[in-house]
This record gives sequence, C-alpha cells and structure tokens, in this order.
Amino acid sequence: MDVVIVESPAKAKTINNYLGVDNAIVLASFGHVRDLPERDGSVDTEQDFQMEWEERRDMREIKQAMKKADRLVLATDPDREGEAISWHVLEVLQNSKLLAGKDVCRVVFNAITKKSILEAMDNPRQIDGKLVDAYLARRALDYLVGFNLSPVLWRKLPGARSAGRVQSVALRLICQREIEIEQFIPQEYWSVDTQFNADNKSQFTARFAKWKGDKADRFTLNNEALAKEAEAVINQSSFHVEKVESKPEQRQPAPPFTTSTLQQEASRKLNFTANRTMSVAQRLYEDGHITYMRTDGLDIIPEAIDSIRDAIANDFGDDYLPATPRQYKKKSLNAQEAHEAVRPTDPHTTPQHIGRSLSEDGAKLYELIWKRTIASQMKNAQVQRTTIIISSDDGQTGFRASGTVITFAGFLKLYKEGEDDKKSDDDKEITLPQLGEGEILQVEKVSPEQHFTAPPPRYNEASLVKKMEELGIGRPSTYAGILSVLRARDYVRMDGKRFVPEDKGRLVVAFLESFFSRYVEYDFTANLESDLDKVAEGTLGYKEVLAKFWDKFHKNVETTLEIRNTQILDRMNDVMGKHIFKDAGDGSDPRKCPQCDEGQLSLKTGRYGAFVGCTLYPDCAFTRPFAGDGDTDNDIERILGKDPATDKDVHIKQGRFGAYIQLGEAVKGEDTPPRASIPKGKTPAEMTLDYGLQLLALPRVVGVHPETGEDITATIGRYGPYLSSGKSTASLEEVDEVFEIGVNRAVTVLANKPKRGRNATSQSVIKELGEHPDDKKPIRILNGRFGPYVKHDKINASVPKDENPEDMTITRAMELIAARKAKGTKKKPAPKKKPAAKKKPAAKKKPAAKKKTAPKK
Repeated sequence: MDVVIVESPAKAKTINNYLGVDNAIVLASFGHVRDLPERDGSVDTEQDFQMEWEERRDMREIKQAMKKADRLVLATDPDREGEAISWHVLEVLQNSKLLAGKDVCRVVFNAITKKSILEAMDNPRQIDGKLVDAYLARRALDYLVGFNLSPVLWRKLPGARSAGRVQSVALRLICQREIEIEQFIPQEYWSVDTQFNADNKSQFTARFAKWKGDKADRFTLNNEALAKEAEAVINQSSFHVEKVESKPEQRQPAPPFTTSTLQQEASRKLNFTANRTMSVAQRLYEDGHITYMRTDGLDIIPEAIDSIRDAIANDFGDDYLPATPRQYKKKSLNAQEAHEAVRPTDPHTTPQHIGRSLSEDGAKLYELIWKRTIASQMKNAQVQRTTIIISSDDGQTGFRASGTVITFAGFLKLYKEGEDDKKSDDDKEITLPQLGEGEILQVEKVSPEQHFTAPPPRYNEASLVKKMEELGIGRPSTYAGILSVLRARDYVRMDGKRFVPEDKGRLVVAFLESFFSRYVEYDFTANLESDLDKVAEGTLGYKEVLAKFWDKFHKNVETTLEIRNTQILDRMNDVMGKHIFKDAGDGSDPRKCPQCDEGQLSLKTGRYGAFVGCTLYPDCAFTRPFAGDGDTDNDIERILGKDPATDKDVHIKQGRFGAYIQLGEAVKGEDTPPRASIPKGKTPAEMTLDYGLQLLALPRVVGVHPETGEDITATIGRYGPYLSSGKSTASLEEVDEVFEIGVNRAVTVLANKPKRGRNATSQSVIKELGEHPDDKKPIRILNGRFGPYVKHDKINASVPKDENPEDMTITRAMELIAARKAKGTKKKPAPKKKPAAKKKPAAKKKPAAKKKTAPKK
C-alpha cells in the first residue's frame, strides 16, 4: 500500500477518492512539518550555515501509517515550498528509521483532477535537490535578516516590531510614494474645450491643440487671464475641418492569469486583498476547479487550449476564434517555476454552471479566472480610430477631436482588463460625426476650466504588487503574506483601498535607509532574487549566496549596535525633520516648544515607541505624538470653556498618546487634574464644552439593575464603550451610547451579551465549520474580546486581521489550530518545572531562617 502525503485534509480527501482506499492512504502534513526554531543559532554561520530544525506538526499518524506501507509518495504542491515540505517529511521519516527497504518517490500535478493525479502517479520522480537548495537559501536568508535586524530595531527604535528582507523593501516603496505626494507642488493649467457643430449635425467636443500658431500643451494656458484671452479669440474666430484621419486598430486580449496578475485583477474588480484572493483560490484548487494558483507561467497545455477553443466556438461562434492558438511569453523579471497559468481545469464548466456549488467569493473568483482564460484565446477586438484636426481660418488656433468605435468586439465581448488608476479622456470610445476636409464648423460653446496637476496616487494592492513584480522584488506567491504583515505590524493603514504609511513605518524605513541602505535598495533585492533563482537552476550554490550576503550584513549589524541611541535619534531628526516638524509657512521655528517657548522639539523614544518631546525635560514636560494629521495645528491645544461647577478651564491637550480633555491646569507637586481621552473615531476639532464635560464625568451611573440591585455604569475603556454591573460587563456599539443609554436598554444589552468560556452559547458562534478528522470534536469560529478566533477542544487560535471569519474554511482553520498547538507545546515544559522546584523541602525551611534573623533586628 502507498502512503501519499499532501498538505491539506481537503486535498487528501479528494485525492483519496481518486486513488481508492485499497491502494493508498492519503494523509495531510498540514503545511510545513519542520521549521527553524525561533532562537539564536538555528542557522549556524560559524559551521557553514548548518541549520537546526524542529518538528512543528504532529506526524504520529504518518509515522504509524508508514510502518505498514510499501511505498511513500510525496505529492505536495508543485513549487519550491511544496518540494521543501516533501523534503522535510522525508527527513523526519528517515531519522525515525521508517523507510528501510521501502520505495520513496515524488509526484506533482498541476490540477486536482482524476486524470492529472493518475498520470502523476504513473510518472514519479525523485525530490528536486535544486529546488530544495533554493528553499534552504531563502529560509536561511529570511531567518538571518529577521533574527539579526529586528533586535537592532527593538533596541534602537522601541516600538518598531520587525523588519524583513522583502517586507522592508515593500514598505519603502509605500513610504517613498508618500514623500513624493508631500513634496509635490501643484501646477495650474486651464483647458478650453470647445463644442462644435457642422450644418446641424451631431455636436462634438474638441480639445485645445494650437495657440498663436504653435502646438499647445497642457501648460500653454497656465492662468485665468490667458484662458479668458483664448476664449475671446475662439468666439471671434471661424473654424473649418483641416484634416480627417481614420484608421483601423486592433486590441489584443490580456494573457491568462499568473499569481500576481490574479491578485491585481481581483483587487481591482472584486475588492479582494491579496491574502483573500489566495485563500479563495486555494479552495478552488483543492476542490479541483482551477489549476495550481502559485505560478509565474503563462503556458497552457495543448489539450486545455483545444478545450478552450472548443468552448469559444460553442459559446460565441467561429467568428470569435482565431485561426491558430495564442502563445504568451513571460514579461516579469526573474520569472520562474514553469507551471501552467491559472485556469479552469475544465473550460466547459461555465460560472453559471458551477456558481451555485461555490461560496460567494469562490463564485466571483472562478468567474474572473474563467473569463480571463477564455478571452485570452479569443480574436482581437477591431476598432476604428478617427481623429479630426480643426483649424481657425487664420491658422493661429486649432483643436483636435479623437474617438474610437468598436467595429468587432472580439474578446471584449467577454472580458476587459481593469486599470489601477483612471487614464485620460482622450481615448474614450465616442462616435464623431461624418465630416469632410474643408467643412465649416460653428462654435457652440467654449468651456474654460481651471485644473491643477495631481500628485502620483498612493499604491493600492494591485499597483503595489505590479510594481514589486516589475522591480523583481520578492515572489508573487509571497506578496499576500508581505502585505498582511505590513498591516498587522501597524506600519501602514488603508485609506479606502490605498496604502498610507503610519509614522512607525516611516521611522523604520528612515532608520533602514540611514543604517542599512544596501538592504532596502531595489536593485540589491532584485539581484539577490536573481541569485536565488540561479540556485534553483543549479548554477549557483546556496551556501555561496548565504556567505556572500552574511559577511557584509553581519558587519553592518555589529557596527549599528555600537552607535549610541542619541546619535541615531539625531540622524532621524535630520532625515525626518520635514515630516515631524512641519513648517507653518509664517517664518516661525517649527521646532520651538509651544509650551515653554525656550526648548526645542526633538524626536525621542520610549517603551511604547517614538514621540516628540521638549529638549528641556524634565523642566518642560511637553510631549506629542510622533506626527500625524493636524499635530501642529493651532486649534489642537485650546480651551473649550469653563466648567460651571468648578470655574476651571476645560482644555484640549495633545499628549504622547494622542489628544485628551483636561480640567484645569497641571500644577507641579499637586495631584494630576482630571483627564479623559478623546474616544476613538472622534477628533479634537469635534470637541465642544458640553461633550468634554460629559467625558470628564465618566463613568456614568445609568441606574439600578432591577434583578441584582447593583448600579449599572457606562464608560469608555481601552477596548471601547461598555456597560458594567457587578461582575458583568457588555460592550456598546457606539461611543455616544455611553451618554444616552437608559436602564431598560442597558439591562437588555447585559442580558444578551455574547457569553465566553465553558458556558459559551451559540450567541458567540460566528460559524460552525464541522468536526476535526482526528478526534471528531467540533471546530468553530467564535467572537472573542480581542476579535474572532478558531476554537477546537482546548485550543484557541486567533483569526488574522486581514481574513474574513465568515469565509474561513475548515482547512484554513485546521492550519491555524495546528500552528497554535505547535507554539503551545514549546512553552509548556518551562512552566511545569517551576512548580516542581517550589515543592522541594528546602522551601519549607524559610520560616525558620526568618526567626533567627528577627532578634537581630
């Protein structure tokens, strides 16, 4: 009997149905079974980069099955990570002496269909050592960077959480774009679009193209006076058609999806994050609906091409079928892993046919993949592009009107690729009237309009993934994880669909650019990726890559650790001065302390990260957040009015952790005056005297609970607004409910709150996922105090911030459970030893020792 190893239980179940229980047993590894321990020395740089591995997954079931097996079949994913998982499984089983006299082989398939799997089983191979070496190089590099660079950040920039080989470069892209936006100086320009008519034919609009005999560009009319002058000249001039150009053009379809283009298009059209896209695609792949979704390849196997062409002929007719199949070539830097493009396993399975059997997200993504795949093999779209050149009779003023008309839709009948940012209106598909050269035109309307140039747009997920791929940074299969980490570390936030760097993220990038500039350079990162690809090709040794990298990187780390923190802060003050201390434009010193008028503001670091404080501390205790919107505005710190009860001023103050309300002034040597933080979601500009007094009066007594006789209070805590009565608490949805809620509503909220712990009820259950295949115990997604989490038996695993708990599958949940279980087993031995030490008889002798010393005192 064969023991077949795959990554996930869902995949194992599907494949088991194809192979038959009498011939094989298919078991899941639940991803990587080993990893580098999170401690110093896991990669021994003194011993030729020898790596120490520890088991992260429970392999008892696999080991037990191998005792009765004849052959081990390693059937993990057909990429570098899949090859590495197979290698790890093989190593563990060899170390356990379970493979003596047994055959071992590796099989790969690009789609989980019966045909693909049976063909793979008939064509086994050995583990590809070159791909394993490429994995080892990447894993070691990521460990060496993360384990050596992150501690430097912790010691030199408290509050910074981590840095990574590719993560930091992606963050730099986001931060550099923000700097471009901040430094951008808008330029004024005017358009004078004019509406023409010819003998009562359809009116059309033309763009200004010629002024005073010369070609006009965007900035020819750069102020209102020139625009008004042009308007007057146009109204007084006579115009005719100077030239009409009409020529056919063709538009080609986009190639089928790779990993990165799938992430980009799902972001544009479905508003999916990269992580969400890959999670949904994983389920489609495991269920046999699409081919493997981690690929740089654009090829499609010939039999699939034939099936696609057959589907086009059946659904759209032979007019939409090109004479020969299309061939696409890779354009991305360092493209590798020669797998097929992402496509439906059966092109005849339309979205309408399969949609009802999929989740909502699954149906949307399948439709996107199906349409893109079919369209990629359809005929070109045929368009007729017409351009009309218009001139004044004196030849001094001119216009240009362009339009395109689709004469044959071709692939556009099914699919049109999305765009990251809106483009010019010049190429809009509009129909122009039939005009002849020399035809007289009448001016119907002149529309002068002021414009200003706009800064480059912030990156969204689609444009950032595209940019990273263009630069050769990282690998498409890793982009989803990288973007998730940036959000989880609070290095960036999302404004709509756009990345905005947080101050913490900008500080990390400034630090790395100042002290580790080589390692956040785009070319260096791309060249390192190229070297890693050479390892996969077998033309470069992985230890050679590690040695070359480590030599300079290690010296850089040691040098930076020797730099005093004050020197680092001075450097950060210089590099980030324009961002931290913004010029008000009135000639005042942006670094002058607003509280004492003597000290200078300077960047400082503390336990909770960076902040700005006065250089005269402790004599002047002024602090404010590192930066942020409005942190230098004069209306942040102000007096709201007087408290009628105490006759003291009610202030808005700006502190290290944000704005707050304060009653009266702080006096040295006296108790701190009453304070209340401005709630999340509210801004200092919104604060009024009445609202400030309400905040200072919290907690508010709502009334007496009719059943317990205890007071019900409403207040705002660390995690938002909530009610409390005795030992019972319940969250409120809106901040303002704290001031408005009555007794009846409060009693209802307390009674209906989601319960936790052993007595939890279905009120806290977000989703029932089913039974765990090992112990048949339920797996659920629950709503906890700190957010949604997966629960199985006594194991709780948090749902990542960028994943929707409603979309969670049992496969993904089991991965989170396994990861949490692995972390838990590492920490359990240490606590067990401590209680044992306390129970030793020696501890009981302590009271006697105390009696002897008592008389001496």
